[in-house]
Amino acid sequence: MMEFASRRRFLLSAGAAVLAPAFAELPAGAQSNPSPDRHPDAVLDRLIEGNRHFVAGTLTHPGRSPKDFRALAQSQKPIAAILGCADSRVPPEILFDQGVGDLFIIRVAGNYVSGAGASVKGSVEYAVAELNVSLVMVLGHSQCGAVKAAIQHLHDNDALPGAINDLVNTIKPAVLESKGKPGDPLENAIRSNVRRSVERLRTLDPVIAPALHSGKIKVAGAVYDLASGNVRLV
Repeated sequence: MMEFASRRRFLLSAGAAVLAPAFAELPAGAQSNPSPDRHPDAVLDRLIEGNRHFVAGTLTHPGRSPKDFRALAQSQKPIAAILGCADSRVPPEILFDQGVGDLFIIRVAGNYVSGAGASVKGSVEYAVAELNVSLVMVLGHSQCGAVKAAIQHLHDNDALPGAINDLVNTIKPAVLESKGKPGDPLENAIRSNVRRSVERLRTLDPVIAPALHSGKIKVAGAVYDLASGNVRLV
């Protein structure tokens, strides 16, 4: 019953007529001054530092056992939401050296927002509205197969089977946007795809945009390099 009530509260709070005024009515301090360790900049610094640990091979959260989850059985308080690619080589908890319950992770091939539907957008909104994350990060990665497919799709002007065709079509605007720029075409398209997703989230009403404008959250983009392990902000 409590779980149902929680879902009901979220659904009610997610409507434009309800949630936007709710953000406006919050005291200024509640909007822009979260606790120091959950401040958006502090959370971003924590992830960057965690990635340094990963690259150096000095992980501080190596264990993943039932007892690590037991303390979080009744609730969760993640510090950040990561919209990442479904690629098996890109596990955010490990490459950012974070513990159980620290990250709320949404993964979809190609880490895109526009055209991804309610499941992706709603998951990010849930993380902000209900779980009070301070940071939303779009995390792309090198050698992304979905972006590669979009480049090849444009080159061949063909149709891919099933819903793969729809997925690749949503990434094609990033490929077109980066076409002709100096540098590696794939790397350029990957960065463009991340930037487009970041910009879409920053303008996404009624949850993300008001929280961003009030200073409650930060929306950032980054690319993970499979070879070196480094995460670099876009």
